[in-house]
Amino acid sequence: MTTSGNGDDTRERILQAARALFAERGYAATSLADIASAVGLTKTAVAYHFHPKDRLATELIAPAAEDIVALLAIGGGRVFVTELVTFVVRHRAIIRLIMDDIRHADSAPPGSPGEAIRAFRDEIYNRLAGPDPDPARRVRTWTLLGALQYSVVETADLPEETVRKSLLAAALALWDSRG
Repeated sequence: MTTSGNGDDTRERILQAARALFAERGYAATSLADIASAVGLTKTAVAYHFHPKDRLATELIAPAAEDIVALLAIGGGRVFVTELVTFVVRHRAIIRLIMDDIRHADSAPPGSPGEAIRAFRDEIYNRLAGPDPDPARRVRTWTLLGALQYSVVETADLPEETVRKSLLAAALALWDSRG
């Protein structure tokens, strides 16, 4: 991407630093001052480009939106599980970023990013669990979702293809164990 001026370059540097710090520490544990320090700017300079802090998160999450739409266009079954694994591995930095929001999504107010996360999570759950799942299917579905979420975050230091291959094998084994 070619930048048209110093402001664009500064915004990109801030976004790169925020992405790295959010992936390392989490969203809640990263302040604008932390991001400013990483970029060599003042907190005021960072706030000029991204205030409040959730504007940073929104801008970082936006590229995944097209992939979310494509994922939700897939019916279900093994193809859906395969594409879900590909999605979470490709967007593992974003998964790390929104983990706190995922945990608190059920209490998110209408119109908030947490509400959108809840809707996405619930749609994925419904695709995997199916209509009126029995207790065993509910447990297996939440196990699969939890494994995907935590695996991509805890293996962020590994090559994407290594994580995808191993996680896909585990996810499909769990999917195939469903009765």
